[in-house]
Amino acid sequence: MQFTWLVPIFLGWLAGWLVNYLADVLPLTRRLSQPACLHCQTPFAWSDYLTLRACRTCGTRRSLRAWIVPILAAASFLYLWLFPRPGLGLPLSLIVLTYFGVIIVIDLEHRLILFPTVIAGAVLGLITGTYLFSKQDGILAGLFTSVLGGVAGFAIMFLFYKLGEAVARYRARRMRAAGQAEDDEEALGGGDVYLSGVLGLMLGWPNVILGITAGALAGGAMGLLAIAAYLIQRRYAENSLMTFMPYGPALVLGAFYILYFF
Repeated sequence: MQFTWLVPIFLGWLAGWLVNYLADVLPLTRRLSQPACLHCQTPFAWSDYLTLRACRTCGTRRSLRAWIVPILAAASFLYLWLFPRPGLGLPLSLIVLTYFGVIIVIDLEHRLILFPTVIAGAVLGLITGTYLFSKQDGILAGLFTSVLGGVAGFAIMFLFYKLGEAVARYRARRMRAAGQAEDDEEALGGGDVYLSGVLGLMLGWPNVILGITAGALAGGAMGLLAIAAYLIQRRYAENSLMTFMPYGPALVLGAFYILYFF
């Protein structure tokens, strides 16, 4: 019955609102707090925030992201409602998808993988991994597989993190040689290492290897798109190759593919 489609659409809109709320407050306050206008810092009335109204003080309209995220979330929830993924089950798949949305939006906008999201993700990842891998061999075996995946994901990405430090030092030397001021950009942030551990808990061992590989491919595709954008805008230069992108979304896309479609 088509009226039942309203249920996932409504739940998806709520999930999108939650993603927007966490992306608005956590990067600024690191805790659950009242959202405020990003332009004048006036706190929103909850009724205005929920209905996506403009700021009553300065008139600044809500960002395009405030509309896009709930729409995408509602569409995604409807798709999973109509075509549920085997393994995860509908409730868990919707919760994990919402968590992925929080990680992607915050990292794209702020280049941050926040500690609160890592802690929440670790709990969710352990539950998800244990649930997935305990179906055949029992809860202890599932727990072990999940933890092993988390340790492996953290360790593998930590090695890449150390390699990224070398790339960052090389980039700093190039900037000094070009007479440019240095910055604190990192090829791979420490938050990405923790995120890989969280995703490893979800994927388990050895699926974490596939997840990181898929994430690397997604990151490469994002890099090619960025270069294409530079060329289209006629802003491409040698320094464009030294522009670092947030890597969290690529890792999440890799894990999403393994969990939902592999």
